[in-house]
Amino acid sequence: MISDEALYETLKKYWGYDEFRSIQIDIIHSVLRGEDTLGLMPTGGGKSLTFQVPTMASDKVTIVITPLIALMKDQVAGLRKRGILAHAITSEMHHDDMIAAYDNCIFGAAKFLYVSPERLKTELFQSKVCQIPVGMIVVDEAHCISQWGHDFRPSYRNIADIRSLLPGIPILALTATATPKVVKDIMTQLQFKKSNVIKMSFRRENLIYSVFEIEDKLGKLINILKNSQGSAIVYARNRRKTKDVAEELQRNGFSASFFHAGLSVQDKNKRQEDWSNGDIRIIVCTNAFGMGIDKPDVRLVVHIDAPASIEAYFQEAGRAGRDGLRADAILLWSTNDKTMLLRHLTNSFPPKDSIIDIYNGVSNACEIGVGCGEGHSEEFNLENWCFNTHKSLTLAYNAMQILARAEYMSYEPNMEFPSRVKILLDSEKLYPVLNTYPKLAPVINALLRSTTGLFTDYQQIDEEFIGRLCNKSRQDVYECLLELSRLGVVSYNPKKHSSLVSWLQDRVHERYFVIPKDVYEDRQRDQRSRVNSIIAYATRNDECRSILLLRYFGEKSSSECGQCDVCRADDIKREKKAQLKIVDSEVRKILSEGDLHYEQLVRLSGCDRADVSLVVRDMRDMFELNIDENGVCHYHPEQQ
Repeated sequence: MISDEALYETLKKYWGYDEFRSIQIDIIHSVLRGEDTLGLMPTGGGKSLTFQVPTMASDKVTIVITPLIALMKDQVAGLRKRGILAHAITSEMHHDDMIAAYDNCIFGAAKFLYVSPERLKTELFQSKVCQIPVGMIVVDEAHCISQWGHDFRPSYRNIADIRSLLPGIPILALTATATPKVVKDIMTQLQFKKSNVIKMSFRRENLIYSVFEIEDKLGKLINILKNSQGSAIVYARNRRKTKDVAEELQRNGFSASFFHAGLSVQDKNKRQEDWSNGDIRIIVCTNAFGMGIDKPDVRLVVHIDAPASIEAYFQEAGRAGRDGLRADAILLWSTNDKTMLLRHLTNSFPPKDSIIDIYNGVSNACEIGVGCGEGHSEEFNLENWCFNTHKSLTLAYNAMQILARAEYMSYEPNMEFPSRVKILLDSEKLYPVLNTYPKLAPVINALLRSTTGLFTDYQQIDEEFIGRLCNKSRQDVYECLLELSRLGVVSYNPKKHSSLVSWLQDRVHERYFVIPKDVYEDRQRDQRSRVNSIIAYATRNDECRSILLLRYFGEKSSSECGQCDVCRADDIKREKKAQLKIVDSEVRKILSEGDLHYEQLVRLSGCDRADVSLVVRDMRDMFELNIDENGVCHYHPEQQ
């Protein structure tokens, strides 16, 4: 067991902190005892330190399973800045680089290995992980494993398989958003030996929640940004709107850009970097932006469109104020938001006949017959197929989501496919060609030195790695391979983004096609509850916003935040009530001296006309006062 002294020394040495925050040390102790642990900490609560510190204080390696390549890269870059060697295994890597990363972990040169849940199924991972001295398995964004979570990812269901490869190694699951139902499901799916949840309060004292019900959202957004300072995130419903809103903000003199999943990797990285560095103040984005973003000084998060759930809102809003200083989380709401949320709910659960139609249509398009297909995957553009077959893309996409949950087939859009090369000539014919084109020879020679099997099948390559071997840039290697392809020397498929459809079981005849109740009816009911919860949050103005959010996550609290729009309105009401009490006393004092005209009463009171009017109206309603046709006030206190 690692001593507390060693943990605190490690915390100070690498991160410069003297103390752990909140429940961090409790989570660390739990995992070090070998217990499977679920840590619930809101965004900005310091989840990473709960596994990074004990890893650095030990002689073991930690495997971190996380959903996004960008998230892995950010975490690895952050560790390396502190002098800690970590690796992320991604599809962009050359095979030899992957082996080197695994070997670094095996022989003690690296302390952290970041992988996606899809990577766990690969033969290379399974052969290497058993040789790594693993001390802990971390599942980040653990809510993705639950179909009751707001961001369910089918690939997360494979994570528990790692337990058979690494028996006895504790799992630390971490998430910032989980209802009691999701908490229970996470532990079930990860095969916890016993329930073990360590939870930090979801209350964010420095984060001020507000809801503004308004039709001119763009005008309100501009007004909010003019009256605030610092970095801001604006969440919008779709890709087109991110661009439109960003351009409108630019026209109004703001430094703004937009971000969504459809941008190229280069554009995404550039815009995220510009915003993180402060070169751009405002990023307008879909929910594709934000996971893993470690920018502590975000002062404002605005949702110009309502998110689909409280979980999504809480996670996205929580990206503000991670430095502990005051920040605002604002939801702009209109009646159209309710309409859109209910429409999205309906679209998310197409009729079962339509789901069967999509299942059969995609299978036929890929020539998968009944009784065949399990394990088969191929590139498939759902958008093009829908256009050619006159089907609704929204319906088809949602049908594919249900098919994945029912374990018939999965669809993964916008996947990155690495570059692949195959040499088309045998060695006897290859070398005479290279003598004819000496500028191309270094690339072929580098390929042959670094990659085996090129003469028999396509092999994955990394142009940058090949370039390092032959002293050329990535672009030079790319152009040489294109030329070699034109000459018929190689077949070259450059890196690209495409979509993949996979059959999770053999295709079944529609008479045997069944969608389980927990996949359709139960989830539909659960999703309707989520939608109702976000509608209630946005439209209620009788209870503190913070209390509403905490209650949703199963945290009982009667302590109002005193800062949200509801609490501020209550404060104004209380102040107004106290002010009107003073006006009431002054009006009664003046009227007790005799009847007088209403205008004289206002003038003699020295009070605001509107306040006098309210007091007089209340007195008339209580039959303490009447005003005759000449405007003279007659006070009758004995009628109280």
